[in-house]
Amino acid sequence: MPLKASYCKHTLNFKFDAGTSRGILKTKDSYYIKLHDSQTPETFGVGEAAPLKGLSIDYKPEFEPFIKVFLEKFNTEGLESADIQAALSSEMFLSWPSIRFAFEMALLDLQNGGKRTYFQNAFSEKKDAIEINGLIWMGDEAFMSRQIIDKLKAGFRTLKMKIGAIDFDTEYKLLKSIRSNFPADELTLRVDANGAFTLDEAQEVLKELKKLDIHSIEQPIKANQWESMAKLCQETPVPIALDEELIGINGAEQKKLLDAIKPQFLIFKPTLLGGFAATDNWIDLAAKQNIDWWITSALEANIGLNAICQYTYSKNNLLPQGLGTGSLFENNTPSPLDVFQGAISLGGKDKWDLSGLAFDN
Repeated sequence: MPLKASYCKHTLNFKFDAGTSRGILKTKDSYYIKLHDSQTPETFGVGEAAPLKGLSIDYKPEFEPFIKVFLEKFNTEGLESADIQAALSSEMFLSWPSIRFAFEMALLDLQNGGKRTYFQNAFSEKKDAIEINGLIWMGDEAFMSRQIIDKLKAGFRTLKMKIGAIDFDTEYKLLKSIRSNFPADELTLRVDANGAFTLDEAQEVLKELKKLDIHSIEQPIKANQWESMAKLCQETPVPIALDEELIGINGAEQKKLLDAIKPQFLIFKPTLLGGFAATDNWIDLAAKQNIDWWITSALEANIGLNAICQYTYSKNNLLPQGLGTGSLFENNTPSPLDVFQGAISLGGKDKWDLSGLAFDN
């Protein structure tokens, strides 16, 4: 039976100015894809496309026009599930990873009854939770200190602090303060540089971080410097995790990248990589090279975050994951997602409420 598709754009407002090494985030746009059978419109699947400025290869002016044109073609031709899956596997969609992900999500949701269930497992059945890291956003020293205290009180056993926005001496002082009160066997500390350092700076930063038993550092230098990153990974006293480095890399280039750099960890963000099938490819490559990994959300709203959580649980990776971003927005879609004692689950009191999303038909 042919499917019908529609979309809506929703602007999310941050509860605070979210600082990164690429600048301050105040708002972000998500685009929701809705799929339903033309005879049963009350049952529908929903997916979220959430491109990130400065990161997503499909964050460009043509993004929304592409959705409109594709959906018009979609509805005119009366495509079925198999047609959509074939289109998503085509080379055209390599340039639109977050849209590919949204359609992949919406199809899975529809196939599972349109209940925001993407994978059948103990997480989606509200029987289990996923341990996550507490994220410390960049800002002045007082702001970062407050976040650290709040996360520790909330029961997190792994913290990830973004570094590279203020001076490293101040950031190091904050990390040292945490470590002086919580040894490594009680609290895991990760840092994320988002490519903030030069090669020379990164080498010095890594030496200092070693003194604090830091678990790992994400993307110490900017992406696309394979030779420099390989040098860092070979010599580093602190394990390095590739993040931005993976964006826009497909096919044979994936193995080439891992062979060249030989990182200690990989971080997967399905929105930036092109969805679950694309992430599966990276996971398979990582397994062949004995590279460990974890999955991180990329500032999706609750719909996308929920799907990523369900997918992550299905992979049985026991490292703390980076899935705690749902509480960042003032106007997020109400959902049962809940974070308690450093773990995320579907055990919250709220129910899914999509009434705030105005689809175009």
